[in-house]
Amino acid sequence: MNRVAMKPYVSARAGRARGLSLIELMIAIVIGMVIMAFLLALYINVTRSNNEMARMNRQIENGRFAIQLVQSDLAHAGFWGDYIPLFEDRNIASPSDVPTLVPDPCEASGTWDAVDRNNLLGIPVQDSVGTCGVVSNLQANTDVLVVRHAEPVLPAQGNACPAGEVCFQASQCANEINFVPSRRYLLGTENDVGANGFELETKDCTDGAVGAPTVPTSTVRRLISNIYYVRNDFTLMRSEYLNGVQQAAQPLIEGIEAMRVEYGIDNVGGNGAPVSYTGAINRGDGVPDVFVSCAPCNANQLVNAVAVRVHVLARSLEATPGYTSTKTYRLGNAAPLTFSDGIKRHVFTTTVRLVNPSGRRETP
Repeated sequence: MNRVAMKPYVSARAGRARGLSLIELMIAIVIGMVIMAFLLALYINVTRSNNEMARMNRQIENGRFAIQLVQSDLAHAGFWGDYIPLFEDRNIASPSDVPTLVPDPCEASGTWDAVDRNNLLGIPVQDSVGTCGVVSNLQANTDVLVVRHAEPVLPAQGNACPAGEVCFQASQCANEINFVPSRRYLLGTENDVGANGFELETKDCTDGAVGAPTVPTSTVRRLISNIYYVRNDFTLMRSEYLNGVQQAAQPLIEGIEAMRVEYGIDNVGGNGAPVSYTGAINRGDGVPDVFVSCAPCNANQLVNAVAVRVHVLARSLEATPGYTSTKTYRLGNAAPLTFSDGIKRHVFTTTVRLVNPSGRRETP
């Protein structure tokens, strides 16, 4: 019996199965490398964009924060509670307290005399700092700004002066205000103002006699005197007046390259006549007639300052790859600034009305 040999069945498709050729493998590798290169380039571009956006956000945040910080302090400049300097009173033809000199903000409170105190109250903003040693390593193209006022606290919070601090108290009693000029206000530490301390009276003149201790007294407020400037490592600095002396400056905001200050001077009254504190009474109208950039300003200018314009130049903390600065930056009337580096910059400007000095000059 013949048997037919059985052969295993092999499909035609299986016979044609084989691996990748070398050329196909090389093509696949090249395609994969192209895709990887594209993804890497996309990742690098996204990272650079995020880094640049972070730099710009930080620059804008630093610039806006610097402007807002100075602006909020300037809004209180010249605030002395219930006290109004005589030279701002339209009913007084020849006031005795017109500031004659720009005060030294670093002078110790224990050395102040009546003239020093009048100058401090009458000039709440200034650019010069006298013998101050707290302003060091001043950045080029930057001004110094001093802002002075009483602490804006509620009456219930301000009836005692903290130990060692310089405080301000205005009398509300007509007997003191009208008949005892030396008791219209007190400015100094507890030791500076006398044995009875801050004893000026409230509106009802509680004790019925001038000079006798009374309870309750009018509100006592701490003196705020801040010095702002830009240090040469691009940092906005502030020095505060504490414990009777101007303290060492502390860093506030980094990335600030320059600060310029212009003062809005009210030198013409509403009737068109020049402001005058002797003879014809003309205390101005509270509106700045001209903005000046004076370094240093004199007492005649600063006593009539009713607004302040602040220009701040903020910069990125790091250079931007591939960028070269070609812009010109103008900070008010100062000479324009140009740079040729890879740092991006932006100018921030604000004009602050000095509400207290200007408001006291306004007429109904």
